[in-house]
Amino acid sequence: MAAKSNGSAEYFSKIPEIKFTKLFINGNFVDSVSGKTFETRDPRTGEVIARIAEGDKADVDLAVQAARFAFDHGPWPRLPASRRRNIILKLADLIEENAEEVAALDTIDAGKLFEWGKAVDIPMAAETFRYYAGAADKIHGETLKMSSEHQAYTLREPIGVVGQIIPWNFPSTMFAMKVGPALAAGCTLVVKPAEQTPLSALYCAHLAKLAGIPEGVINVITGYGPTAGAAISSHMDIDKVSFTGSTAVGRLIMQAAATSNLKAVSLELGGKSPLIIFDDADVDKAAELALLGILFNKGEICAAGSRVFVQDGIYDEFVKKLAEKTKTWTVGDPFDPTVRLGPQVDKKQYDKILWYIEHGKKAGATLLTGGKPCGDKGYYIQPTIFTDVLDDMLIAKEEIFGPVMSLMKFKSVQEAIQRANATKYGLAAGIVTNDLNVANTVSRSIRAGTIWINCYFAFDNDCPFGGYKMSGFGRDLGLKGLDQYLQLKSVVTPIHHSPWL
Repeated sequence: MAAKSNGSAEYFSKIPEIKFTKLFINGNFVDSVSGKTFETRDPRTGEVIARIAEGDKADVDLAVQAARFAFDHGPWPRLPASRRRNIILKLADLIEENAEEVAALDTIDAGKLFEWGKAVDIPMAAETFRYYAGAADKIHGETLKMSSEHQAYTLREPIGVVGQIIPWNFPSTMFAMKVGPALAAGCTLVVKPAEQTPLSALYCAHLAKLAGIPEGVINVITGYGPTAGAAISSHMDIDKVSFTGSTAVGRLIMQAAATSNLKAVSLELGGKSPLIIFDDADVDKAAELALLGILFNKGEICAAGSRVFVQDGIYDEFVKKLAEKTKTWTVGDPFDPTVRLGPQVDKKQYDKILWYIEHGKKAGATLLTGGKPCGDKGYYIQPTIFTDVLDDMLIAKEEIFGPVMSLMKFKSVQEAIQRANATKYGLAAGIVTNDLNVANTVSRSIRAGTIWINCYFAFDNDCPFGGYKMSGFGRDLGLKGLDQYLQLKSVVTPIHHSPWL
């Protein structure tokens, strides 16, 4: 693989001014109650970008108080849905107008590719807000046919105050996926971005205020999971928590919800997704798809195709193609438009990935490519592919969340299904074949929330996304993503002397 001069001074001129570093509560940027701050670092160099207000339980209490007042007494849930729609559309426009700045914030905070963010991630976030804005005035109940002398109908009402805990790998994308449907439903929010990537959420809170979203409707608390995140999960006046992140933290959130007020919970958690490539596949295209599945966003994506199963008839040819094509995945400064992999998000994640790589080597897997850090500063890692991987090796079982592929061989369709399902996770899977019968059989047999056939990472605002098993429950995106912020109420009244029932 190619390695460029990471952290090059040529691209440091693109660092934007950091305008917002305080908590956003009740429509204003404020210091934390404790006055504490924490560092956010540039993964290209490890250097400090800014100090951010460190929110904890006291700040969450203030944010929830503001959100509760806005829900119980404020205009947002009571606005005509068409008015909510128009305000959310204005927010979408502002995000798109400021796409370059928001993308740059995600680049210096998360190591994401700047050109991709500017052209794809941020415009897609704006489109997600537009999608849910369009749904805001189309939230309908049903008229029910009762068997007795009663008439009934259902109402779909906003669930209330929502806590949203957002991961660091897609800061702006996930902000839109969580905040968009909750706003459309008429909820009020307390949002906690990941401590590694707080900058774009604070900027979007500023844009929400400019768009006309009332005070208290969106509150952003920056801080750490064990303090601010735990306070949200256990808060007695939060009605629902939506979380995307690790399975271990998902367990803690469920426990906190259960021991507090039994608030509703939706979780999108870890994955160890299989990509199954059959003998009839185009080897060249399959290799490109496999690399996309593990190297996109430097492997920091929950649905990454980290377990690649290749049928034995094309395995040797596939391995050669993979090694050749990996060389085109250039590692370097994410502001460089020719780079395809930026740095891992922080030192902790960088060290974790390198630990798994060393463990894979010691366990007997063979390095086809990569396996080493890249450059003399920052958190860069070479694209890494292991062959001779066994299903019970840690690198084939545990979520690494980095550019590390486990490549394995299989013989039959049934073997592929069995091995693909032999995981505690069930987030996504990919199938590469020209045989429709194989595609149908395998897609219906794999226990995962999303199956991509002859494609990968084919996300869309209209396509629900979520997991089976220990990858969580609930769905983001699509109209199912709106449902999780709505309560269903049945209203029944008697009818007398009706000519029909």
